[in-house]
Amino acid sequence: MSKTAIIHRMVMPDHTCPWGLKARHLLKSRGYKVEDHWLTTREETDAFKAEHGVKTTPQVFIDGQRIGGHDDLRRYLGLKVRDPKATTYTPVLVVFLTTAFMAAMLSLSVFGTPLTVRAGEWFIALSMMVLGMLKLQNVEGFSSMFLNYDLLAKRWTPYGTVYPFAEFGAGALMVAGVLTWLSAPVALVIGAIGAVSVFKAVYVDKRELKCACVGGDSNVPLGFLSLTENLMMIAMAVWMLAMQFGGSFATMPM
Repeated sequence: MSKTAIIHRMVMPDHTCPWGLKARHLLKSRGYKVEDHWLTTREETDAFKAEHGVKTTPQVFIDGQRIGGHDDLRRYLGLKVRDPKATTYTPVLVVFLTTAFMAAMLSLSVFGTPLTVRAGEWFIALSMMVLGMLKLQNVEGFSSMFLNYDLLAKRWTPYGTVYPFAEFGAGALMVAGVLTWLSAPVALVIGAIGAVSVFKAVYVDKRELKCACVGGDSNVPLGFLSLTENLMMIAMAVWMLAMQFGGSFATMPM
């Protein structure tokens, strides 16, 4: 016996509700025969809401029972519903996974193999650039969240605005392998301050905060990954300075 569901969703000349489309697809993918009712005007939509005592559309009905909107439908079907306020490491993990692939592909293109020392350098430098870019999308939001835990920003507020530019710029120079005398010290300073700040906030003060590492509107918890980001910058800076000065000493006349 086929299962039948009724969905009422907004389909107007200038707007088609995305949640309605998702709910319809979800029903069809679960084997429901869908009676698709369009709400084609604002007046029709408002009248429907008033009739059923609801505030939003779409609205799904199964076996004469109102299930509700898209999220309510997912719960009814036993599926997970994303909590927009829940903390998650996903944004940072996606950044690192993306930059790792980018570095590997660059290495493959230049050296013929994805696994090289230069790929490791590119991975960290590209991560700095992408993380800086995410912060630069909303510098004000980032700096406000950053002030919750960064020790230097608390003493000198403009540092919260300077930081994403410094991170992005240092990363860009490291990708190109130029001006190491500038990029490495910048990365070393901001990485060291960040590492100390995160360690103090999380492991000494035991505070539960959100990390501003992927921007000011993220739900990434401040903790191990945040500390890792800063330690990566420190390691990259030390490595590049060692290579720079080690190479200089190696080529000095005896």
